[in-house]
Amino acid sequence: MSSRPPRPLTLSPKESLVLALLVRERSLYGLQLVAAAKGRLKRGTVYVTLGRMEDKGYITSRLEDPPPDAGGMPRRLYEPTALGRRVLAAYSGKSGSLVLAFAR
Repeated sequence: MSSRPPRPLTLSPKESLVLALLVRERSLYGLQLVAAAKGRLKRGTVYVTLGRMEDKGYITSRLEDPPPDAGGMPRRLYEPTALGRRVLAAYSGKSGSLVLAFAR
């Protein structure tokens, strides 16, 4: 079995913004993220960014039932993971690319 070096954990400016908002608010819907970002996130890209972040393990999501009196479709609620919090903390004090190994 060959030992592979750890993959670099990257965090784009948009991902950093999303994580910072989720850490501050604990959980938000996609459109709430767009509103909270005050023009720094767009409706057309927020869901692509959220999907990529979920694949990286930085956030999790779950479907929440719509309010009974409002009807409509279920909404997806996003929350930061422990890994996402650690990556955000590591990048907050650094600039550029950073390789992190979470061996703990």
